[in-house]
Amino acid sequence: MVIFTRTQRERRSSLSNHGLPARDPPAAETRFEELKRYVAFAAEDAALLRGFRDVAAPHFARIAQEFYDRIRLHDEAHAVFTGEAQIARLQRSLVLWMERLFGGRYDEAYFEDTAKIGRVHVKVGLPQRYMFTAMALIRSSLQRIAEAEGPAGLHVMDAVSRLLDLELAIMLESYRDNFVARIQQVERLERKALDASLARTEHRYVNAVELAHVVIVGLDARGAILLFNQEAERVTGFARDEVIGRPLLECLAIDETGEGAALREVLGGFAATAGEREVVSRAIETAISTRSGQRRSVLWQLTHAPSSGDDVCVFAIGRDTTHEKALLARTKQQEKLAAIGTLAAGLAHEIRNPLNGAQLHVTYLDRSLKRSGAHPELIETVGVVADEIKRLGSLVTEFLAFARPKPLLVKRVMAQTLLERAAQMVAAQAHQHGVAVELDVPPQALELEADGAKLEQVLLNLTQNAVEAVSGEGRAGRVVLRARRQPQTVSFEIEDDGPGIPDDAPIFDAFFSTKAQGTGLGLSISYRIVTDHGGTLDVESKRGCTVFRIVLPLDGPPDSAIRSRMENHG
Repeated sequence: MVIFTRTQRERRSSLSNHGLPARDPPAAETRFEELKRYVAFAAEDAALLRGFRDVAAPHFARIAQEFYDRIRLHDEAHAVFTGEAQIARLQRSLVLWMERLFGGRYDEAYFEDTAKIGRVHVKVGLPQRYMFTAMALIRSSLQRIAEAEGPAGLHVMDAVSRLLDLELAIMLESYRDNFVARIQQVERLERKALDASLARTEHRYVNAVELAHVVIVGLDARGAILLFNQEAERVTGFARDEVIGRPLLECLAIDETGEGAALREVLGGFAATAGEREVVSRAIETAISTRSGQRRSVLWQLTHAPSSGDDVCVFAIGRDTTHEKALLARTKQQEKLAAIGTLAAGLAHEIRNPLNGAQLHVTYLDRSLKRSGAHPELIETVGVVADEIKRLGSLVTEFLAFARPKPLLVKRVMAQTLLERAAQMVAAQAHQHGVAVELDVPPQALELEADGAKLEQVLLNLTQNAVEAVSGEGRAGRVVLRARRQPQTVSFEIEDDGPGIPDDAPIFDAFFSTKAQGTGLGLSISYRIVTDHGGTLDVESKRGCTVFRIVLPLDGPPDSAIRSRMENHG
């Protein structure tokens, strides 16, 4: 059914009265058609882009790598990522996106695909300003490729610019749509609420809640969020209007089978006593999921404080304990290592002197037996004793290295070089057992301030452990040595597809080892070296995938200059 305005009806009637055929109004222009008309994107552009695809395609993987390496330099943009696996997926998606750019098909389906990408950016919370800078990076990369084609590339450059302007406009529409939807949601809430209730809510936010350096969430009797302060927004990454009215457990992805079950039980108990006026408090700790998918620990103080005329009956006051717990765990580990180190130093001192004496006497005995023509079995027995004494001597040396670590000699080192050396040192052992050792490093130089020799020792130890873990399965396996740049840090990862490590194994404790001939000091020494650098050493493990992750500050440990001067001046 077509509906005409009064003016249109009158015009059609006038045309009919004069014997002229009436014409229907033109069909409505779609948003995509309007955008193409605005940037003057024509069929000639589509043909140019389609013809340029074979020239540009070999460069797509490199452009995607450079694009995400640049993102690593910016804290706010990098914060939306959950890990390296996600970044790898996004790089592959960016390659597919560039292939679609030069596909030659620019219809409504193309428009919807681009709009979907924009909605994903909105969902993960990517700041809008990065859309412009990201498109500028890709534009300059593609234009350099077009320039290399000579005069023929000039027309392609214009077509690329118009198409990227279209992409940017479509994606930014998603931000506009999201903003409009949020405004409409706020308006709906305002229409439903009474003026007096709104005034009380604003007063509560401004005078108390917003200035507190703790997470404050107000819940109704069903556990839905009615109050969400600035600190809650900062810790979770969610904006207030995104969570209002949603259940707390669902919004923050709190596991309802574990800690969340206890939290739900507490909230249910409060709901059952909603009519009572008594103030009741309970403390509980849970893990929450932020908007970017990161997990954080929060210690909640739940207070049931109902009051007449207010829908908020439970205040959940939380403190982010993620860094605190990690620091406490590292402190305990360092204290444990220090205590064991003191014991190891004393033990090594007591053993070394008699061990040296025994070594001298066994050497003298070996020479005497050989000169006197003693029985070969007797000489062999003395040789076994000498070898065992040497092994004990090596163990004592390792004890002392653990107990009395030398100061760091900090200088500029390259991450790629450290990993390449570790891979070379285990190459023969890995080849013998059919284990493939792979390097996954960025093409650009990745430098940091560190003690290269000690850091190389850590990487070699972790790589050898990974090769041994995989080869112990009696099958061909894979070990990946990876380095990545974050805004202020460098991460190293040693990943293997071996049997995994039990969750309760105290692998960083001194003298704990799963190897028959292991001293149990390798990982303890590695842990100490990493923490001396001001970094962290963690492990994630399940069957078929174990990842040891080292994170180090780019600028070295806080006292790196002092340590360097100590070494340089003896």
